[in-house]
Amino acid sequence: MSVPGALSLIDGLELKRQSQTRGVSVPAARRLLLGLPNVVEGRSYGMPSFLLNGRFLARFRDDDTVLVVQLATIGEREVLMELDPRAFFFTEHYRNYPAVLVRLAEVALPLLSDVVTDAWRHVSALPPKRPRKPAKRSRKGGARSR
Repeated sequence: MSVPGALSLIDGLELKRQSQTRGVSVPAARRLLLGLPNVVEGRSYGMPSFLLNGRFLARFRDDDTVLVVQLATIGEREVLMELDPRAFFFTEHYRNYPAVLVRLAEVALPLLSDVVTDAWRHVSALPPKRPRKPAKRSRKGGARSR
């Protein structure tokens, strides 16, 4: 699947993919993510995640061998998978969600840096997530206070 305007992106990423050693450690990926402005570690859907302005940006999964990265469009994921199917993939769970899964052992750091930086640009352009209201606690026994 081709995405309009993506050919130059593919060309640039292809050069990085071909000329770099594969494999990014978890500490290197964590440094990359936390080195971006306003990215913090937090929780998303109960899972440890990297958040930007309260919004999901990325998280590790599969015993930290895979990084899930938020993208702007599903089309971007298609481009990445076409570029390097060893490094980029998705599962049925993410089929209709603009995210890509990255095998850390198969991706070069400069390529991962480009993908994460583009994801950061996308998420940083979104409005900050509104804080959730705390859940109301019910009183035991149903007694009302006067």
